[in-house]
Amino acid sequence: MGIKENIEEIRQSLQQELSSMSDIKQLEEARQKVLGKKGTLTALLRSMGSLSPEERPAAGQLINAGREMISAMLDARSAALKAVEREAKLRRDAIDVTEPRDLPRVGVPHPCTLALNEVLSALTGLGFDIVEGPEIELDHYNFELLNLPKNHPARDAQDTFYVDDNIVLRTHTSPVQARTMLSRKPPIRIACPGRVFRADEIDATHSPVFHQIEGLVIDKDVNMGDLKGTLDALFKKLYGEDMETRFRPSFFPFTEPSAEVDLTCISCRGKGCRMCKGTGWIEVLGCGMVNPKVLEMCGIDPTVYSGFAFGIGLERITMLRYGIKDLRLLYEGDERFLRQFR
Repeated sequence: MGIKENIEEIRQSLQQELSSMSDIKQLEEARQKVLGKKGTLTALLRSMGSLSPEERPAAGQLINAGREMISAMLDARSAALKAVEREAKLRRDAIDVTEPRDLPRVGVPHPCTLALNEVLSALTGLGFDIVEGPEIELDHYNFELLNLPKNHPARDAQDTFYVDDNIVLRTHTSPVQARTMLSRKPPIRIACPGRVFRADEIDATHSPVFHQIEGLVIDKDVNMGDLKGTLDALFKKLYGEDMETRFRPSFFPFTEPSAEVDLTCISCRGKGCRMCKGTGWIEVLGCGMVNPKVLEMCGIDPTVYSGFAFGIGLERITMLRYGIKDLRLLYEGDERFLRQFR
């Protein structure tokens, strides 16, 4: 039998096999059977050694043509089988988009975040810029520039976390005010939100980590009336036009004079209830006129400029806003509690 006849016999035999094949594995086995090292077409190629030099070129051309034809047959069948497998996989993996499913559980804003956004929105509406600063702070900014020099007795009330003698975890966001006064010229109107740290116990009303929003205004002829007007406007925006504030004398080293601020009870609107212990008022923040010593240390002339500052405890505002009785609920990450604020 000649080479041409052998190639035709191999082609016909392969064509019969390909027609009955159902997967790629069988096809690759057939490819090796014909074109592999021990394949029938490869054996035919090796048999050319028995031909005369004159016969070899023509035989080589026939065998190469046969190889190309057989390779094309195998590739075509391979493409067809892969298409069938792909269609079968798509059918297996098909998703019925009409089938009812449970909705995925998604997160919700933390109540402190909700309260913070409300307060900052009210303050920016009153013309305040939002400024932030480092939580790990130098003693110089956290205490000294705020009229709390080394060994000052008022430092004892701060219960400070010290990294070393000169580095602390900030006990309030007032260092942001000091840094701003050093870097900006009046007029200054800023709100400073952020996390603060004090070595305090953990109970329903205390935590070693909490949040403050402090406000600072520095300009010419700023007075206590401006401070009260600002706080009245802030709380009316937050809780309604019937909210009023009441000032009580207090002491803070960085303000003089200083005051504690009471707000119309949010629960009873001033009528008297358990929340306000029948007084109609609840304490909400501390404030005062910026101490002239602080202005001077921060490079601002206290004979030209004056200012006021106030500090709001975010958790305090949040608990009042949503009627939360235990501070620890804000930090425990209990989804049953947090989902209520969806």
